[in-house]
Amino acid sequence: MPERTRWAPGSAALAEAARAVAAVAFDGNSSDEALRPHEDAREGPAVRAITLGSLRWFLRLAPAIEPLLSRPATVAPTIRALLIVTAHQIEYSRNVPQTTVHAAVDATRILRQGSASTLVNAVLRRFVAERTELLSRVDRNLESRSAHPGWLAQALREAWPVQLEQILRGNNEHPPLVLRVDLTRCSRQRYVEQLAAAGITARALDWTPAAVDLEKPVAVNALPMFREGVVSVQDAGAQLAAGLLEARPGMRILDACAAPGGKTGHLLEQSAQLAELVALDVDEGRIGRIRENLQRTGRSATLKVGDARDPGTYWDGRPFERVLVDAPCSSTGVIRRHPDIKLLRRSSDIAGFCSLQLAILRGAYQALAPGGRLVYSTCSVLPVENEGVVTRLLAEEPTARVAAMPQPEALAPGAIERPVGVQLLPGARAGTDGFYYACVEKTTAGT
Repeated sequence: MPERTRWAPGSAALAEAARAVAAVAFDGNSSDEALRPHEDAREGPAVRAITLGSLRWFLRLAPAIEPLLSRPATVAPTIRALLIVTAHQIEYSRNVPQTTVHAAVDATRILRQGSASTLVNAVLRRFVAERTELLSRVDRNLESRSAHPGWLAQALREAWPVQLEQILRGNNEHPPLVLRVDLTRCSRQRYVEQLAAAGITARALDWTPAAVDLEKPVAVNALPMFREGVVSVQDAGAQLAAGLLEARPGMRILDACAAPGGKTGHLLEQSAQLAELVALDVDEGRIGRIRENLQRTGRSATLKVGDARDPGTYWDGRPFERVLVDAPCSSTGVIRRHPDIKLLRRSSDIAGFCSLQLAILRGAYQALAPGGRLVYSTCSVLPVENEGVVTRLLAEEPTARVAAMPQPEALAPGAIERPVGVQLLPGARAGTDGFYYACVEKTTAGT
């Protein structure tokens, strides 16, 4: 009999989730990196769900577990992570707590740390018995109650005092699976019917033309016509970028930070007979991801490796009538999809992002034709990365001015007008991730 069958049900998933959480919380890896070894494993979906849930609530659960350890610093990182992932299952799943504790004890042996089984058993049994009191202490402050780092909660409080609790709550929701239908190949209504025929319940979002929201996430390979490229996974908020660019036939377009290629593909679906679309990224490997997405969807673009900060690395001097800058950022608008951000991001990172964003914006603006339109976007909810960066460009570029864009409510339900641009927030009526958009145009010389 294989050794693994001796373990209590769920032990293997707890052990592998503990490894993944330890890799994020104590080694600084992203959750994508930590979960990559489990992508094709039998218990992979369970490991992923437990890992992401534990990271989502790590900053609430860890302070509740720590008082139960006499010397927390002496406990091995994987065992500390095992305590957190088991506490998550006890608090947030429907599993029987005593059964979960038993599985965690077996997980210590799978982790080859059986000497910690007595500690794990004792700590978790105390957590089961005392968790109401332990968590009530943790929940006395908003940061711990919402499982957000103090610096981020304070930054959100300063930027969004009215929407603070909405954002924190939205960050802790399970993200929806939203699809973008290629309307040149299939109507949205027909695709919803195709989903229904496959037993998948979905609805069309009435405020954006191509988005379909699934009632429950499914594996992408289970989606009708996914492999044929008729649909792609893309949050409804991200689907706004292509329309804001207002591309027309015969134009040259630059997608300045294009990987993994979702917005590139959407631009090609929306814009017929372009002269050229250049998809740029600084990393050769990420260019490969764009290529894969374009091959799946049957689209083509000019792929270039280059640094958007330096037009000399990619630009032949022919101006682009349209430029999209989907800038690298703190990703504070997509925490519900990437809860590891709560643990990995630091307040000291933000100034570096702002400098990078402004440098990319300056470089991309050089390549914009007079009379051309540039769309700047981020998945950040921090104003300093958004209107703060665009305002600096407008101040230093005499030919740059704010371009017209739809009113916030016409763009997405609950969108908020900013001094420059529009902000979508997590937890708002649209149900999107957090996105910022601004439109800038280059006036003709001498005006």
